Amino acid sequence: MLTRLVISLSALIFSVFLIMGGNTFVMTLLGVNLGLKGVEPTLIGSIMVCYSVGFVLGSLYGPKVIKRVGHIRAFAVFSAFLAGSTLIFPLTDSILLWALLRAFGGIAVAGCFIVIESWFSAVASNDNRATLFFSYQICTYLAATAGQLLIGFIDPVAFIPFTLGAIVLIAALIPLSLSRMDAPTIEHTERISVKAIVKEAPVGLFAALCSGLLISSFYAMAPVYAIHVGLAVDQLSYFMAASVFAFIIFALPLGRLCDRLDRSKIMVALNILVLLSALGVVFVGPYHLGFLIGFSALYMGMVASIYPVAVAITNDRIDAQHIVAASTTLLLSYGLGSTLGPLYSSSMMSWFGAQGLYYGCGGIALLLGVYTWFWRLRSKVVEVEDQAEYVPSLTETVGVITELDPRNEEFVDVPLEDIYPHLEAEEIAEAQASQMELDLPEPELEEHEEESILVPH
Repeated sequence: MLTRLVISLSALIFSVFLIMGGNTFVMTLLGVNLGLKGVEPTLIGSIMVCYSVGFVLGSLYGPKVIKRVGHIRAFAVFSAFLAGSTLIFPLTDSILLWALLRAFGGIAVAGCFIVIESWFSAVASNDNRATLFFSYQICTYLAATAGQLLIGFIDPVAFIPFTLGAIVLIAALIPLSLSRMDAPTIEHTERISVKAIVKEAPVGLFAALCSGLLISSFYAMAPVYAIHVGLAVDQLSYFMAASVFAFIIFALPLGRLCDRLDRSKIMVALNILVLLSALGVVFVGPYHLGFLIGFSALYMGMVASIYPVAVAITNDRIDAQHIVAASTTLLLSYGLGSTLGPLYSSSMMSWFGAQGLYYGCGGIALLLGVYTWFWRLRSKVVEVEDQAEYVPSLTETVGVITELDPRNEEFVDVPLEDIYPHLEAEEIAEAQASQMELDLPEPELEEHEEESILVPH
């Protein structure tokens, strides 16, 4: 018999999979749809950037909605709003309305992630939070990969794929709504000023900005690039899926390197590989689909690795109690970059053709690599043995999940009886036994003096 805790975790993970899969499917679908309709790249970029603007706004104001109506109702509102806006796209050709719908979509996705991630933080303990952290991220990348593959089975110009995307997004309501766990409460976390990060680790802040720019450029304009170079829809889906999945492949070896070598050198090497793989896509990719997919996967795998290395470099130079606050600041920098990405890349494509996407992004990587090298020469190097633990952080998030970061020494366990106040002692014992059967760490059942940032009702 599954306990409420296990049911809750399963519900959370399934909701994450559906929201992420549906959202990335719709995101790529829009780019393909607009590209096939012959819309100018600058207009496509202007539409896509509205998603990032909405995501930042949702990150800032989503918690207020959750506090007002509760987690379950807020998630229902955000998910239904996202699904409803998806169904409106094929009903109109208005560029202005599409841009507005993209902004609404960004707000809704941010709200959904706040609900899900705060729930993860509430059920985590010091023993299992690292496992939950990595499971959450792997789930999101697998869902994103599945969303890209789904593009190959539909006609992106028809009404049906938008309906399919809306169905997936609405289905994300079911697992979380059936969860019987009491919802957590979000409180404001301590923040560290941008000035303090600029003083201690400016390369971390700049790298987060560039990471947001590069990743949003790819998600927004890579489908348009694929259409312009003549890929069929099924080939495009493989092109996108391999690129998104690449980060999972590179995460483990990169993590080992980051824990054994100077991370500023790793950052320089990453950007060199981003530049070389971007040039590989431009000059070698056109000769064979395998080369195109391979170089694109290498490119995106390295690009997705820039942000976690930026976080690690920053954490090496700040106090442990500021890890969550610094991560939030870096995410805001990432969000700013993500709003600039589609506008920058679409402009490059208008000036240099479809290849301008990779010319422009390769130039950003070159700039970041050179800046990191000169910063390294002028700053005090952190010895490898003094470096903080490397964690391959997910980039498209809203910051609440940083409470689960294994480097966060301020994390406080929440006793199981606080999460489930209606459980009797026998039920708690049964929950613990079931957790052990499922090889899940046993939460500590003792009082704690320090109050957690996420406290269940």
